[in-house]
Amino acid sequence: MSISIKNQSEIDKMRIAGKLAAEVLEMIVPHVVPGVTTDELDQICHNYIVNDQQAIPAPLNYRGFPKSICTSINQTICHGIPSDKKLKKGDIINIDITVIKDEYHGDTSKMFCVGAVSPHAQRLINITQESLFKAIEIVKPGTTLGDIGHVIQKYAESNRYSVVREFCGHGIGKQFHEDPHVMHFGKAGEGEVLQAGMIFTIEPMLNIGKRHMKVLKDGWTAVTKDRSLSAQWEHTILVTPTGHEVLTLRQEEM
Repeated sequence: MSISIKNQSEIDKMRIAGKLAAEVLEMIVPHVVPGVTTDELDQICHNYIVNDQQAIPAPLNYRGFPKSICTSINQTICHGIPSDKKLKKGDIINIDITVIKDEYHGDTSKMFCVGAVSPHAQRLINITQESLFKAIEIVKPGTTLGDIGHVIQKYAESNRYSVVREFCGHGIGKQFHEDPHVMHFGKAGEGEVLQAGMIFTIEPMLNIGKRHMKVLKDGWTAVTKDRSLSAQWEHTILVTPTGHEVLTLRQEEM
């Protein structure tokens, strides 16, 4: 698969899909409270995407994934499967949303705190979000994918966090995952050069402990090997002729 440069019609559809994905994360905020199960959060998001947005939850049945959203709690890095597990005070959780509207995908994720969380959990969340925005800031034609990875790795490691290397951002459009792979570590100046019309996700995953991970027996849930906390944020970004546009920006970020 080669990197697809989106035309104006495709960009317009991606803007709509991205806005819908952002709206799901805005809608779910008041529901992320102690005592709620991740299954309940999944059901609320599913109903909203299908009934209110007239869209499709992309994860459902994607390569056998059984739910409509990913819910990754505490030491879960990504791809957590919603279940009857109740959230408790002090948990941190990433909710990852991908919607399909008119055949195009919008993909984004956000960290939520369940009640008050520990200062070290809050700091991890903040630094991970900052690393995402530091990477987004440099997105423009002529920047390389290595530049993006380098910015994230440098900022994470300077704050004593490790970067998960087994998962990456990705091109996105009619396909959920397209070229290129967008690594969250790397050397400045290396890799594919960005061009206007490219659309991809950046979604750094940082751990308080070591970077190593393992996938549980369900074949999806990725956790830190040392059981340390992990955080992730994700946006879908369009490369414009003069810079970039975040297609999944939420109201709180504007």
